[in-house]
Amino acid sequence: MSDSTVTQSEGREEVAVPQAVTGEGRRGARAFAARLRHPRRPRLWFEILLIAVSYWTYSLIRNAVPEQKAEALRNADWIWRAEHTMGIAAEQSVNRAVNSVHWLIVGMNYYYATLHFLITIGVLVWLYRWHPGRYAATRTVLFATTGVALLGYYLFPLAPPRLMRGGRFVDTVMVHHTWGSMASGDLKHMSNQYAAMPSMHIGWSLWCGLTVFALTSVPWVRVLGLLYPTLTLLVIVATANHFWLDAVGGVLCLSFGFAAARVWYGALPYRLPRVAPAGALRPAPATSP
Repeated sequence: MSDSTVTQSEGREEVAVPQAVTGEGRRGARAFAARLRHPRRPRLWFEILLIAVSYWTYSLIRNAVPEQKAEALRNADWIWRAEHTMGIAAEQSVNRAVNSVHWLIVGMNYYYATLHFLITIGVLVWLYRWHPGRYAATRTVLFATTGVALLGYYLFPLAPPRLMRGGRFVDTVMVHHTWGSMASGDLKHMSNQYAAMPSMHIGWSLWCGLTVFALTSVPWVRVLGLLYPTLTLLVIVATANHFWLDAVGGVLCLSFGFAAARVWYGALPYRLPRVAPAGALRPAPATSP
């Protein structure tokens, strides 16, 4: 009887320890998740590393997607027919009209090759400096937008208009011998040529424009914020790098990014406090049973 009593007591002790540990683990996990979802001041070294690694990973995955040329060309023909059906197939007219103005199309070629990166990085730096409380959430929108775009590249390979069969469009980089585009010329072998849907030129530029419009009070700067994605839309079509519907895909990806940030932070990024609280969110002390 004595042995039986000891065995039962030991059994109760063995069960009690894992339960306590499990309770602490759950509280710790909840506290960790709460800290991640709580606006706080970003760390410069971490953000630089995160952006560098994220863009490297994005480029690696995007360019590792098999270049399914035949399917991409079929999809381009389908998009072109669909736009004709909807009455919006004006890309070829825009492409040829702008291409006839040498200085204009050359400027657009350089715009396409450079501002995509420069303005996005500039807005991130501005957010970090002047809106630290909103930085992480707004950056999350951008990252989620870019991440979901990778699914589009994989599931729907699409040739840009300039690569369509029949020579319907002018490849403006090739014709005018401008540098810098990863989509044409000597650099084309470094980038997936059939990842046109969705357009991240639109996704990123609209993210920049909405962020500037929402967070600045200077009227002319707000106007510039809205003009930037509008002009980008004209550029991607005039240079024959995208269809109108590629831009729609970019908008849908951005919508997903905003939804993801809203769910994670509990509010749209622009509605969070401009300056993060001085201290990180601390878990509530455990109460005695």
